[in-house]
Amino acid sequence: MGEFVKLDPDGLKALREINPMMMSYNVEFAEVTGGTFWKAYTPEQVAGTEEFYVEPTTEGIAAMYKDLMQIYAPIDLYNEKLRSLAKELGPVWVRVSGTWATKTYYDFDGKMNGQVPEGYLNVLTKEQWIGVLDFVKEIGAKLIVSVANCPGLHTAEEPWNPSEAEKLFSLSKEYGVPIDAAEFANEPNMMEETGFPKGYTPEHYRRDQDLFFKWLRENYPECICVGPSTTGGDDITFGKGGDSAVGGIEQLMPETCDCADLLDGTTEKLDVFSYHYYNGVSERLASVMPTAHWDASEANTEEYLAVAPHCARIYAPIRDKYVPGGEMWVTESGDAGGGGDTWASTYLDVFRTLNELGRFATVTNGVIFHNTLASSDYGFLAREVFDPRPNYFAVLLWNRLMGTTVFDTKEEIREGAHVFAHSRKDGKDGVVYLVINNSFTDTTTVELPKDAVRYTLAGENGNMRATVMTLNGRPLVLGEGNALPSLEGAEQAAGEVELAPGTCTFFVM
Repeated sequence: MGEFVKLDPDGLKALREINPMMMSYNVEFAEVTGGTFWKAYTPEQVAGTEEFYVEPTTEGIAAMYKDLMQIYAPIDLYNEKLRSLAKELGPVWVRVSGTWATKTYYDFDGKMNGQVPEGYLNVLTKEQWIGVLDFVKEIGAKLIVSVANCPGLHTAEEPWNPSEAEKLFSLSKEYGVPIDAAEFANEPNMMEETGFPKGYTPEHYRRDQDLFFKWLRENYPECICVGPSTTGGDDITFGKGGDSAVGGIEQLMPETCDCADLLDGTTEKLDVFSYHYYNGVSERLASVMPTAHWDASEANTEEYLAVAPHCARIYAPIRDKYVPGGEMWVTESGDAGGGGDTWASTYLDVFRTLNELGRFATVTNGVIFHNTLASSDYGFLAREVFDPRPNYFAVLLWNRLMGTTVFDTKEEIREGAHVFAHSRKDGKDGVVYLVINNSFTDTTTVELPKDAVRYTLAGENGNMRATVMTLNGRPLVLGEGNALPSLEGAEQAAGEVELAPGTCTFFVM
């Protein structure tokens, strides 16, 4: 039998207020400069009719940078279609970071003429960075970055210096689009593997993070200090098995360190606590990190969907230790590290995305930066052509409907009934429920105590791996001139309502 849910809007108790920009996203530094990123899957692999296979290897992380990647041109942040679709998502944070940010030289005077200085990986031109600033300004976003900290800037024994960071911050301020927040580095707990100088240790990191944030507060005091932006460690893994899971990034880099190694003894306190997590690793890395990969058949399971709240609950007390009373930001998130799974661009990943937003908000307040806006298979938009994927429309509806007051629904999370309730985004009296029926076999029955407006999302033609999602049966695809399709809901009378297997439904009361 399917689940039965009785909605009780008059009996809801408020849990907290959340950041109105909770749903945000990343634009990878490698996108801005151009460079290597995850190789795209074939249409057959996305559909699940062709297996993606990588020969097992003992090369560890080096395997990530061989046949699994390809070179991409810089993203066109002036593209009207991209800007229009990004703007529709509403005010957000845009994070321009990633591992490449740690190793990029800012060639704002053009003297390098495209040549990469020794000790760096790539160069960022003044025109490219102004493109970022213009994009952020056009869509009304806030900007967060991380800065260079690599062998080209200093050795492990030499303290970090702000010569490169000053270029980035001063140009942004002079241009009228100041940087609103900054992390010192992307995923610093991987040490040398993230691009730091040879021999770099947690002690070096603590020294240099203090130098950066001290310099930041003295010169750009309006900028928020965010960190440590770790991935893995702290009993967090990307594998299976819940609290006892083993696997994840530590399979490649056993020398990774924890938040305590990066933060204990630092003198410059954080304004916001940040971390990274993915539900697992993609098919691209499955042969290298076998216990960290989930099969597509598990994408709707309770164990898989529990990863996001599990990570939030582990990190919340760590946040309380280092940033008491502060927000908690997931500055990188997605279905799978390694560019996303083969189903990341399909309706099948919508369950994870909406569940992540709903459950995170019941644990804490903060911001989740989806990786990415328009790069690789987990992007909200397809790279280069910028066609919106199912996840784009899912988060667009979330941002338009779900307000900032989070309520306790008193409904136990279970297969067929992931139930969340928020205030209305339009500010009107009432409540918005999100009911996720993640059962692919059983119908969920919902008892509505009053009339509502209904928005039901499903895979086109009932296909969970469809690249097109429907809203109340209407395909969500762009119209003439890249116009958004109608996102209007349907009137739903009070009484018992059946939610088909594998659907996600918003009820606005």
